[in-house]
Amino acid sequence: MIKKAVFPAAGLGTRFLPATKASPKEMLPLVDKPLIQYGIEEAQSCGIEEFIIITGKHKRAIEDHFDSAYELEDALMKKGKKELLEMVRSLNRINFAYIRQRAPLGLGHAVLCAKPFVKVEPFAVILSDDVIDPDHTLLADMIKVHDKYNAPVIALEAVAEEDVDKYGIIDGVEEGKGLYRIRDLVEKPKPREAPSRLGVIGRYILTPDIFEILETLPPGKGGEVQLTDALKILAGQRPVYGYVFTGKRYDAGDKLGFLQATVELALKDKTLNRQFRKFLLKLVENERKISA
Repeated sequence: MIKKAVFPAAGLGTRFLPATKASPKEMLPLVDKPLIQYGIEEAQSCGIEEFIIITGKHKRAIEDHFDSAYELEDALMKKGKKELLEMVRSLNRINFAYIRQRAPLGLGHAVLCAKPFVKVEPFAVILSDDVIDPDHTLLADMIKVHDKYNAPVIALEAVAEEDVDKYGIIDGVEEGKGLYRIRDLVEKPKPREAPSRLGVIGRYILTPDIFEILETLPPGKGGEVQLTDALKILAGQRPVYGYVFTGKRYDAGDKLGFLQATVELALKDKTLNRQFRKFLLKLVENERKISA
């Protein structure tokens, strides 16, 4: 069973500057939770119990968020705010390991940093930039594929032709509905050179043999150790599967995607839904009047 999840979180977050100059991108709030917490809760719902966060400089806020907060808990207790107290305390019950990635050397290098804690177990890799709608079961479905085939599984999504140069793109053979045996992967190809329109998104179930490849893999595009390059080699050595996700994913590493996620998740919040929807409808109506 998959019991460990790795969260690469050492990136510089340059697309959100200046907000991320001293605060981690992973701690940007979507409604009332930081980005990374959505991924943590997704993994917890799949029975994952141990979390390995690959951090870098200026990332202490992540550790503080999942640590005990005695003064806050005491204040909530005295005020009788039991629901908020339980919400805060629930974060303290999670088992975390933090590993410092000393330089931003790429996603492949970040995954390699987790080797001492993962050891010889299969494990999940979750990129907190990619927020999966909590109503969908992407990670759970991928774990089922892994359990059936005892093989690595990569999450895929059909992307627009003009966007293929933003993703790792696979060449594969469909072996079932939405399930591909991967033959090749290309990191951010030009549209005319892309082998398909199936792009890799931020969920992986990996096996420990990926570490042997990453340890000797030279830097690829951008001078970084690319996980896509390692998976390409692995697919030549053993079966690697791609699972096509058709649910709702938010690219919260992009400003527009982050705003879209904020709006849609706020509309799903029972305490905000009614008033926020009313506000949005009024805002749209005002825009129509101005445009007319």
